[in-house]
Amino acid sequence: MDVVRQPNQGWIEVIVGSMFSGKSEELIRRLRRARIARQRVQVFKPRIDTRYSTGDIVSHGEMRMESTVVDDSRQLLDQIQPDTEVVGIDEGQFFDAALPTVCTTLADRGIRVIVAGLDQDYLGKPFEPMPQLLAIAEYITKTHAICMVCGNPANHTQRLVPSGDRVLVGAAGMYEARCRRCFDPHLSRPTPAPGLNMRITPKETQA
Repeated sequence: MDVVRQPNQGWIEVIVGSMFSGKSEELIRRLRRARIARQRVQVFKPRIDTRYSTGDIVSHGEMRMESTVVDDSRQLLDQIQPDTEVVGIDEGQFFDAALPTVCTTLADRGIRVIVAGLDQDYLGKPFEPMPQLLAIAEYITKTHAICMVCGNPANHTQRLVPSGDRVLVGAAGMYEARCRRCFDPHLSRPTPAPGLNMRITPKETQA
């Protein structure tokens, strides 16, 4: 999606979808076009995302763009330059609950804000703060991957390793895209270690 830039007019754009659906590629594409238009662009990513680079935002297709690494939304806001016209934020789901407020503040200043992130976690539940951003955004883009089981459009991120942690940074090998029918939120739940939570019957106690 491309929009015509209006002087002193800010807004929020949100790009959401599963992993491997091209969210970061779309974010980079929009930011590159803004730079071609000679607009002042700043790009940010959360410090936790070190999968492909510690300093760049990188898509699964290896498109990349230099960025500023921040610890939280407040630090992001503090680093905005006075002449900035466009702000790009990758992996929005890894930010704190203040991100929607920060994005609103920037948009009210006349800045175009573009946020990319997962809208659902590994259980298929809304991944905050992305739902809150979707509610206040002027423009929303939903991207889809290809289901690795059946080839249909995929809207879910399937975790392939056993973990109960909501945030588990990883890429191919740890996650894959799945459609609604092939998605199994129970697949990644940890399996109890052998010998734990086992019921012993009277027969088993007899020597």
